[in-house]
Amino acid sequence: MAQNRNKNKKIMPKGPQKPNYQIWIIVSLIALIFGVTYFNKSTSTITISERRFEQMLLSSDVEEVVLITNQNIVEVTLKEEALSNSKYRMELEESNPFSLKQGPHYKFKITTPEIFDKKFELVEARLPDEQRLGYKVEERSDITSFIFQWGFLFLILFGFWFLMRRMTGSGGPGGQIFNIGKSKAALFDADNKVKFTFGDVAGLDEAKEEVKEIVDFLKSPGKFTRLGGKIPKGALLVGPPGTGKTLLAKAVAGEAAVPFFSLSGSDFVEMFVGVGAARVRDLFKQAKEKAPCIVFIDEIDAIGRSRARGQIPGSNDERENTLNSLLVEMDGFETDSGVIILGATNRPDVLDVALLRPGRFDRQISIDKPDIVGRDAIFKVHLKPLKMNKEVDPKKLAAQTPGFAGAEIANVCNEAALIAARRDKKAVEMIDFQDAIDRVIGGLEKKNKIISPEEKKIVAYHEAGHAVAGWYLEHADPLVKVSIVPRGAAALGYAQYLPKEQFLYQTEQLMDEMCMTLGGRAAEEIVLEKISTGALSDLERVTKMAYSMVTMYGMNKKIGNVSFYDSKQSEYSFNKPYSEATAQTIDEEVRKIIKDVFLRTKSLLKKKRKELEIIAKELLEKEVIFQADLERLIGKRPFKKQTTYQAFTNGVPKKDTTDTTTPSADEKEERKTTNDAENNNAEIPSNGPEKDESKPAEKEEKSSENL
Repeated sequence: MAQNRNKNKKIMPKGPQKPNYQIWIIVSLIALIFGVTYFNKSTSTITISERRFEQMLLSSDVEEVVLITNQNIVEVTLKEEALSNSKYRMELEESNPFSLKQGPHYKFKITTPEIFDKKFELVEARLPDEQRLGYKVEERSDITSFIFQWGFLFLILFGFWFLMRRMTGSGGPGGQIFNIGKSKAALFDADNKVKFTFGDVAGLDEAKEEVKEIVDFLKSPGKFTRLGGKIPKGALLVGPPGTGKTLLAKAVAGEAAVPFFSLSGSDFVEMFVGVGAARVRDLFKQAKEKAPCIVFIDEIDAIGRSRARGQIPGSNDERENTLNSLLVEMDGFETDSGVIILGATNRPDVLDVALLRPGRFDRQISIDKPDIVGRDAIFKVHLKPLKMNKEVDPKKLAAQTPGFAGAEIANVCNEAALIAARRDKKAVEMIDFQDAIDRVIGGLEKKNKIISPEEKKIVAYHEAGHAVAGWYLEHADPLVKVSIVPRGAAALGYAQYLPKEQFLYQTEQLMDEMCMTLGGRAAEEIVLEKISTGALSDLERVTKMAYSMVTMYGMNKKIGNVSFYDSKQSEYSFNKPYSEATAQTIDEEVRKIIKDVFLRTKSLLKKKRKELEIIAKELLEKEVIFQADLERLIGKRPFKKQTTYQAFTNGVPKKDTTDTTTPSADEKEERKTTNDAENNNAEIPSNGPEKDESKPAEKEEKSSENL
């Protein structure tokens, strides 16, 4: 039993030993330096003058004289009888006690050996013949000269050896020049498993089903291949930022019972030519050795951009070589590799056509921003770790955050917890979440921004105009929340909408949306008899919608059923697909549409002047009102159909049977939320037939109107 238990234990591979030999080399060198210094100190001699040497020599105290020619130094060794002299003994013991037993005892510097020789002969001439010693001549090399002579050579050799070890990879990371073509993919397998499953991913039900099928392909391929089918080569996760593409791939890594390679598209890009292609080949070589397995390439647009776009003729694009290598590895001659590729990008429009074809990426899994039901599920996941008050309702939070992606919802929950902690609360309350939503949408509240009463009145009537127009227009989206609290850099107020989930919009719906958008400008003109600059983004959005109706959707009788929109047109093309006469007609029709809509809005607000005043006064008093306040102040909407906010907060909304037409791929990809931001920095879908994201009829769900 003990042996079986030991077998079941995971044996972790031993990592490379730490290169601590450098430490031992440094310690040895330090010890050697100290030893040499101590040895030199133990044999150190006392420096004297030539005159004293002459006195020692005449006193017959000298036993030996040594001339070191290459250092111009003379060493003097005393006789044993002289060492018994108290004068010499005390002097030598103070300097170094070792010098009593061994010489030399003294030394002095000379000018040149020739001059010393002459002086020495003159001194010895004064001595008897039997007392003349003479001197020895030597050449010596000290440790300093040895280091200067040989140390530099040893340093070069050691540095070259150390550099070679680092370049070959055995000296640690950072300098592996010879391994620069190796793949940087992180491997997750049985020993290094990700503890993250599909249960931790909320709001992506359709995408999860698609990805689960890919995992099932690898777990039980016989189930799918017994009828003659083939396992898909790859799947591309496409969606806006923050919707959970990488999160879904992380769940695949946790669910799959096969090895999982994860890396970014930028990991292939390097300063050296050919490195990207080499890393692609090395990645697939490792993947084939671990097959069946999954390879996840995040932000694949870094290497998968369309070839020859913006390239200088005759130049060599490194990314193109990397893409070519990736195309060959994904679907080349070796087709039965058992490697499935998962890619993620938020820029599918820039990817090369060859990369998107079946056989490489067989499936494109669209991960859109979550709807109101998906946001409810995502809120429940992120609210689990928080200490909340009982009044916190995920449904109301989901209804108040239209157009929010999963990352933004996580940010709202975290921001609410921080706000509650800042207020010294024991639990996070609903007011904290509302403040967090306001901060994410409109920016930080500007408490020090002082607004004059006149400006505050303009903002209040402007927002009240939007609220009343949306409340009494059947096809418009009623406001969920209106605020006149200054936020962000230039926003003096904002309004939130919750549009209905739909893909197709009729002319009447677009007209009502335009009327509601111009409600602020119309209210200013009716009540204050003056207009302000606060309607900047309102006018911008209405203009784009009107141009789209005329030039894209064929919703104008004079222009007819003609669309000048080209989804395949290059983003660098500035040629208009119509004549100057048609352009003039388009401008005239757009102005006519906007004029008719504005007159209709003014007529509505004049009839509802009483309701307009009530809401404006409420805004001036409370600064923030919700949809329930609108119903309390001016009564219910004169339509039987509930608003999207009411339908969801009262229960799960039923699907509208009137909009059952299946949307096209472009329409599904470009579906956005109503964003009515009245500042210069507001993101409004651009008009014009050049870009696919310029469909204002497909309203943005993340609606905010910043004044």
